[in-house]
Amino acid sequence: MATGGAWLPGEQLIYSLTVPLSSVIILANLLVIAAIAANRQLHDTPNFFFLSLLVADLLTGVALPFIPWMGLNRRLSFTSCLLAHVFPNFLFLAFLLNLVMVHYERYVCIASPLHYSALWLHRRFPLALLAVWAPPLLFASLPAFGWNNWAGADWNGCCQSPAAEAASSGATERSNCSENGSSSECCSYRRVFPNAFIYVEVYGLLAPAILSIGAMTARVLWITRSQLRDIRRLQRSSTDRRHRLNVRYARCVAVVTLTFLACWVPYIVYMHANVVALLGDARRSPATHIVLSCTGIGSMAVVPLVLGLANRQYTEPARQLARKLRDRWRSQEAPEPGDVAL
Repeated sequence: MATGGAWLPGEQLIYSLTVPLSSVIILANLLVIAAIAANRQLHDTPNFFFLSLLVADLLTGVALPFIPWMGLNRRLSFTSCLLAHVFPNFLFLAFLLNLVMVHYERYVCIASPLHYSALWLHRRFPLALLAVWAPPLLFASLPAFGWNNWAGADWNGCCQSPAAEAASSGATERSNCSENGSSSECCSYRRVFPNAFIYVEVYGLLAPAILSIGAMTARVLWITRSQLRDIRRLQRSSTDRRHRLNVRYARCVAVVTLTFLACWVPYIVYMHANVVALLGDARRSPATHIVLSCTGIGSMAVVPLVLGLANRQYTEPARQLARKLRDRWRSQEAPEPGDVAL
């Protein structure tokens, strides 16, 4: 936070990147959530799972301006430091697990349509919701129950005063640590998350989740390609029909590929950059960390919006409202019959 009305190093960059992106994520999620809530035909189990994903994405958008601060050293009390790291981590893990659940539900719908109605997700819907929210909360809370480095190494030097920092580096830049009173201590992600915790989260939770989403998406595309071949065999006499099917499948593949490149690749780069920095025990540039975290987490949070805005059922209420406003504006702009010059 700013002290004395001045910006701390990186603070202006964080808010410049995260506030616009967070606003777009929040507004778009509210739009789709309102559409699902207003349409009773969408009140079924698949859409409730997607609604849970939208809520998790909405909360991730709210927490997005605070996520880059997790990689910067600050002076906070023990409780405040834990809260600043544990809560955003919980929201992000819950978002990722909701995303896996939505992809799994839709994968079973396409891969095994005959067994779809008997899927345990439909018969145990509250249990499925508990499964995507409770484990992230329990795992993210482990540092609060003692799995942390708060009492480990000597952390007195991680937040130097501006004078000491300038004297040691020969620079005049201000420290990236905010002062919050004499009871505050140096708050760093290394004090909250031990190395083992980070390895378990990255390679035991995040990487398998991303790989499973990619595998299910690839399998769905393969099934779609096989079904397309069957349809083309039945439609040999209709060249136009076959061409339209080929174009539609090509568009589907292009959308999936672009979504992966735009939404998943930045986060994968950010995730491994953090691990490399942890293994190398090197000081990262605050600007580099801020840009990577904002780009990685923000792009990943766009995935549910791509899924939601691509469904006309979710966007139809907004379309109807836009049409009504357009017609009303045109009716006001149109001249009265008596005002037309002869």
